Amino acid sequence: MLAIRLLAVLAAIGIGASLIAWMLTGNPRYRRWAWNFLRAGLVVVFVFLALLALERVFLPLV
Repeated sequence: MLAIRLLAVLAAIGIGASLIAWMLTGNPRYRRWAWNFLRAGLVVVFVFLALLALERVFLPLV
C-alpha cells in the first residue's frame, strides 16, 4: 500500500512539473508527458481502490 501511495504522489509531482515546464517553454511534448502521467496516476488510483474493495470483501472471511 505504501508503494501505491508513493506512485500516486510521484505521478502528481510529474503532472505538476510537466505542466509548469509546458507553460514556461510552450513545448507540447511536456503537455503529452503530463497527460501520460495523469493516465498512469488514474491507473494507480483504480488499483488502490480495487485493493481496498478486495480487502473489504475478503477480510471478513479470514
